[in-house]
Amino acid sequence: MSEGPASPAFTRVLEAAHLPPGGKKVVQAGGACLLLCHANQRYYAIANTCSHNQKPLEDGRVMGSSIACPFHGARFDLATGKALNLPATRPVPVYAVRVVDGWIEVAV
Repeated sequence: MSEGPASPAFTRVLEAAHLPPGGKKVVQAGGACLLLCHANQRYYAIANTCSHNQKPLEDGRVMGSSIACPFHGARFDLATGKALNLPATRPVPVYAVRVVDGWIEVAV
């Protein structure tokens, strides 16, 4: 009998108290540069790079459950990474997030 896929390994990245509602924070996990966002009473982890021009998303504006690239206005869904408007056409990676013992953990 074969086993199913391995559960993702979660890495502690930030104390949840350090990311208030509406907040964003760049963190490193598993060699990746991620952007944590606290929006709509949820935590999200998304790659900190716009798929359109490879610029950082960290200074982008979070609106609802999306973030806009500060350079060309491309928006991405924080939950799925899907590009929501031009000039971006490709999604950005997103990562599973959980909170354990007051810490935000991300699966990379």
